[in-house]
Amino acid sequence: MIATILIDGLPATLDDLAHQALVNYGAYTSFRVENGAARGLDLHLARLGQAAVELFGESPGEVEFRRLMALAVAGRDTCWLRVSLFSPEIGHRNPTCVGRPKVMTSVSPAPPPLATQVRVTAVPYEREAPHLKHLATFGLVRARRAARAAGFDDALFVDGAGRVSEGTLWNIGFVQGDRIVWPQAPMLAGVTQALIMRGLPQVGLTSKTRPIRLDEIGVFDGAFLCNSATPVCPITTINDLAFANDAILLAKVEAAWSAQAPQAIADHDDDEGVSRLGR
Repeated sequence: MIATILIDGLPATLDDLAHQALVNYGAYTSFRVENGAARGLDLHLARLGQAAVELFGESPGEVEFRRLMALAVAGRDTCWLRVSLFSPEIGHRNPTCVGRPKVMTSVSPAPPPLATQVRVTAVPYEREAPHLKHLATFGLVRARRAARAAGFDDALFVDGAGRVSEGTLWNIGFVQGDRIVWPQAPMLAGVTQALIMRGLPQVGLTSKTRPIRLDEIGVFDGAFLCNSATPVCPITTINDLAFANDAILLAKVEAAWSAQAPQAIADHDDDEGVSRLGR
């Protein structure tokens, strides 16, 4: 996969890339872009703004985020955009700098969904600062490798209190009748999860968020994972518990997601915005 990388709208320098390779302090979001628009863009922008303030003390702001995103995807019909925040002034020996982070945009071909169905194993693990989509991914990659080695497709995280939280790269939803039940635990609030929640009333389904213990998941009729590349994917088993997922109901869940219209990154009716897009 070949990516085009810009930092604050300019070609990436070797120094900036070296810092990214050696220091994993930062945050990011990533999503599919089609014709200059993305589903849940407002949520991705909010995620970046929150992370920038929490990790660096200052945010570039929505206008600047949009400008840099538009510059990155200009001239492309469909692509995958990753927007990362980092500061070359922050490192292992000098962590105290406060100020606006740099914005790295990486554009690559859109990846396929994770799978058409998955078997997962539950593992005790809690991501550091789980509410952030940060760059520290050692634990989740290690858990995913271990799950594959044990004959599963992926890993589902369970916290110290025995509560289901999230998967390695995804959120999980459980099906109970005509209701989707989301786990409540320290975790990353997924954009795709939020888009599904927005659209469920449009397809005749409801949702609820509550703590879900691993030892009670047998009460559910089905389960699925979701992330920006995979709106809905059935989970067929968790450990040795099998789910008989209802394909028609899961199609409704995906319809709830697809009913959320893509939001334009830049205002194409604005002459200045069009010039920034290079169109």
